[in-house]
Amino acid sequence: MTPFTGEPLALDLVNTRPVTGDLLATPGDLRAWLELQSDRLPEEFGELTDADLAAVHAVREHTARALEHARHGRRPPEAALRALNEAQRAAPAVSELAWDGSAVTATRRRAGPVGRRLAARLAEAAAELLSDPAVTRVRGCAADDCVMLFLPAHPRRRWCSPARCGNRVRVARHYRRHRPD
Repeated sequence: MTPFTGEPLALDLVNTRPVTGDLLATPGDLRAWLELQSDRLPEEFGELTDADLAAVHAVREHTARALEHARHGRRPPEAALRALNEAQRAAPAVSELAWDGSAVTATRRRAGPVGRRLAARLAEAAAELLSDPAVTRVRGCAADDCVMLFLPAHPRRRWCSPARCGNRVRVARHYRRHRPD
C-alpha cells in the first residue's frame, strides 16, 4: 500500500498506520516515505537505522494519542505532549545565516544524530498541527475499513481520498442497489 500523503505532515505520519500493517516497518520504508515528503522534508537524513525508525515510531504514537484528544476538543495526555516537547528539544533548530552574494539568507538546520533530527522535525510538525485551531476539523475517513485522518478543505468531504475509499464505497453501494435478490 502506498502511504497516504498530502495532508499536514503530522497527519501523513499518523496515516502510516493503516488498519493492516505498518507502512514504516523498516528503515527502507521510512526512506521511501521521506522521499514522498521531500518537498516538506528537504534535509538529507543519510543512512537510516532501526534506532532512527524507533524514534520516528515514538513521535508517531505520541502524535496519534495527542491528536485523538485535541481533534475532539479534549486535553491531550500530558505524557504525549511532554514526549513531543522532548523530541523537539533533543535537536533544536537554528536559523543558520549566510551571505549569498547579494543578501543574507537564513536556513533552518538541526544538529545531532539522524534519528533525533528527524524525530525533532516530525514533533515540530505535530506541535504545529496540535496548536492550530483547525485541529478540531480533523476527521476520520467515513469508510468502514479505513483509519486514515484528513483535514477537509471542503466541509462535505467524507473520505481520506476519493480515489481510494470514496470510489470503493460508491462501488459497494452501487453493487448493493443493483445486485439480484
